[in-house]
Amino acid sequence: MQNRLPEIIDPTHLADKRGELHGQILIKRLTRLTEKLVNDEGAVTVNLYFGRAGRTPKIDGNLKATLQLECQNCLQGIEFEINQEVKLGVVITFEQVERLSEELEPLLLEDETIPLITLVEDELLLHLPDCPKHTHDCMAGKAIKKHIVAFDEEAAIKKPNPFSVLAHLKSTGES
Repeated sequence: MQNRLPEIIDPTHLADKRGELHGQILIKRLTRLTEKLVNDEGAVTVNLYFGRAGRTPKIDGNLKATLQLECQNCLQGIEFEINQEVKLGVVITFEQVERLSEELEPLLLEDETIPLITLVEDELLLHLPDCPKHTHDCMAGKAIKKHIVAFDEEAAIKKPNPFSVLAHLKSTGES
């Protein structure tokens, strides 16, 4: 897998040059993202185009990846396809954020440069589902029902109550 992407980018400089970035980043390099995945196999395909919207540097493009999330019902892996459109306006102050057009999300920079991995990882994290689940019945509900049926309510009722000794002491007045 060829990786021709730079580690650090200067979005303003790239916007002035109408730069383009195309390549792949291994998912295992995205450490904050991998904490939420079942495995870290695969890569994110990055296609970014830099330009200007008036005076504001902007980043357009998309990110594509197949991630292995954990189903919240059965705790097994679930494939999650991301084909995320990127539309960012590069800003350095909160005043600039307020003036951004509605179509652009703000990318607030603390410095002139940003690690490309941070930008890509942030965009992917923003678009993960809060509670990933299989679209089909993944047997989690059936497994729970099976355990409920197997539970013998009569045995639970017939078990001696561990607090009955205390009730006996209270009724006899012993201490």
